Amino acid sequence: MILQSYYNNFISPLNVPRKISNQSKIRKGKRRIICFNSSTSQKAFAYLHSINSYISINYYLYNRNLNLITMKYFCYSLISLVVLLLTGVLWSCASNKKEAKVKTNDDTILHAWCWSFNTIKENMKDIAEAGYTYVQTSPANTCFVGDNGGKHIFSTDDSGKWYFHYQPIDWKIGNYQLGTREEFKAMCDEAKKYGVKVLVDVLPNHTAFDTTAVTDDFINAVGGHDNLYHANGLNEVKDYNDRYQCTTGAMGGLPDVNTENPEFQYYFMKYVNDLIACGASGFRYDTAKHIGLPSDPLDEKTKANGQQNDFWDVAMGRKPIKDISLANKDSLFIYGEVLQDKNVKELEYAEYFGMCASNYGHAIRTIIGNRKATEKEVADWQHPVPAEKLTTWVESHDTYCNANESAGLTDTQIRLGWVIITARQNGTPLFYSRPAGSTRENFWGNNIIGEKGNDEFKNPEVVAVNKFRKAMSGKAEKIVISADSTVVAINRGSSGMAIVNLSEQPAEISLATTLKNGEYTDKVHNNTFTVKNGKVTAKLDPETSYVIY
Repeated sequence: MILQSYYNNFISPLNVPRKISNQSKIRKGKRRIICFNSSTSQKAFAYLHSINSYISINYYLYNRNLNLITMKYFCYSLISLVVLLLTGVLWSCASNKKEAKVKTNDDTILHAWCWSFNTIKENMKDIAEAGYTYVQTSPANTCFVGDNGGKHIFSTDDSGKWYFHYQPIDWKIGNYQLGTREEFKAMCDEAKKYGVKVLVDVLPNHTAFDTTAVTDDFINAVGGHDNLYHANGLNEVKDYNDRYQCTTGAMGGLPDVNTENPEFQYYFMKYVNDLIACGASGFRYDTAKHIGLPSDPLDEKTKANGQQNDFWDVAMGRKPIKDISLANKDSLFIYGEVLQDKNVKELEYAEYFGMCASNYGHAIRTIIGNRKATEKEVADWQHPVPAEKLTTWVESHDTYCNANESAGLTDTQIRLGWVIITARQNGTPLFYSRPAGSTRENFWGNNIIGEKGNDEFKNPEVVAVNKFRKAMSGKAEKIVISADSTVVAINRGSSGMAIVNLSEQPAEISLATTLKNGEYTDKVHNNTFTVKNGKVTAKLDPETSYVIY
């Protein structure tokens, strides 16, 4: 706020006597421009003292010849100035006030499912430019060689299957589907050049179905075949809500490893630390809810050996095993596959690592499938663990491959769901890379393990929201849904907004927003959005997302 020449604007018009005293004369105030941008009233009033006109104030107040009329006009002018000064101070405080920052998750994960280490390395530049913080690999350990080593993602003629790399036979880096230890390290080195971090899928819970395929090195390291599995480890789980069965039995028929055996823990942790030494920055723990917590019932073999359910304490670096402990534990990103059900101890698992929001993923798939949403459906994480500790997804490799639950959704629908979860302030979203060439009629596409997935991971709308997420760090979300439930909008403070038209029809919107007044152009389609008095208006194309900031 600018006040010009107090003397010229306030003092001169007054009927101040020209002749006051032979001993003192009023000096004409110099013309000044004073900018009140101080954050304190003390500084504002300091400016008063700098105006030469006010040196004469004391003279006026104590001059016996000052008449009442002069005093009245003088008081009026002084009050006016004080009001203006205070207005300037208050305006300055308001204009300088910043939005309160909130806790946000700013990272994103690309699940490079079934990509080889070399393929990930070759595409690292694209991964980084698409805005991903992490790239997650499929399991890197020695795995069961099935179907004569065939490399089809899925086949009915025994020419390969993706899930063989989820059947460990040893804990050493490298397998026939993804590549060698040297190739894994080269991939990590390339990731570091581009500022991308590497997550590795690990699965200590079980071995391959064929227990004779487990290597001698592995068996000898754990003290023999009898010490490798739980006493209940070859009995298939019948009731997944029974914690004893769930944590000691054969999940899906896969033999359950005695993860409480300290010899196994030592062998496995050497593998984990080798991954870290090669450049890994975190892990996804497959089938994590099938590994017991301290509060879970003990397997009979664990009891007989005087052991405890302490695998997670060792795996997370809370306690060493022999002479080793988890390396770089304070800088790792770790989450576990703890799929939600009736009797799952999410809160206790969350004391060790992050959770996956499987129920929320189902809710998002329902939204994009129905092409309608409510604020509650979008906002509710459907999880007892704080959202900051959740890994979210629209679909995972399990929802796509197992019974093909999500495989019928189009790439466009998946993309719209991705914009919704990624625009939000919490959760760490994971983008599952579908097979290259896949369609709704041919889920496996080109059907080759090791090759890059389709290009949806770098679709312009996906890239735009990935970058939007980082730009909105510290900004609180506000979810808004259109009256017909077909448009989802997520405001982030007064700085940005993501808008998704779920419908197959164009839409005209007038939605509440926290953006400042003005015209905005989205980052992909160059669409114009007008914001005025808390409302954003625009025309939207069918099945399209927009980000503005």
